[in-house]
Amino acid sequence: MSRGGFGGLCLGLVVMRCQPLRRALCLLGDNMQFYKADEYQASCENLYRKYELEIAALLPDASIEHIGTSSIPNAVSKGDLDILVGVNGKELENAVKLLSTLGFNEKSDTLRTPELCMLENSSGEDVAFQVVANGSEFEFFVGFRDKLRKNPELVQRYNELKISCTGWSHEEYRRKKSAFIERVLGQA
Repeated sequence: MSRGGFGGLCLGLVVMRCQPLRRALCLLGDNMQFYKADEYQASCENLYRKYELEIAALLPDASIEHIGTSSIPNAVSKGDLDILVGVNGKELENAVKLLSTLGFNEKSDTLRTPELCMLENSSGEDVAFQVVANGSEFEFFVGFRDKLRKNPELVQRYNELKISCTGWSHEEYRRKKSAFIERVLGQA
């Protein structure tokens, strides 16, 4: 997958800001906490299936992908759910409006372009939609997921990275995670 003109600094910014913060962690302070796959993946998959149906009803032509760590078997995670909603670039703004009817708002303080809009759940569920223009450089979310799904060794390294960040600030964690994601995406 070509990253085009999407330089490392910009990729780092997107990666650093694309995961929603767990509301519970915000209440506990600015330290990272992670869960083993058997502690969260089944509930994330069930929640994904629920939203997949709701999104498909609103946007029948959209591609809907379970992305993020919860979509990767045996991956350690914060326990949140990320869903990529791929739409025709000309339809992105309308898609954002329709998706807001499901109880999602545009995520503030994050990268927003004509090809990317991140929405977060306003009802307390730790769910985010990455609304992406089909064919754009922001499809890297799927590419990263697929690389880890195909390579258990990469998943193990990603898990080790995350576990090593337990207790770190969100900012420190995002920096370390961004570097890992960029390395994985740079591999042939």
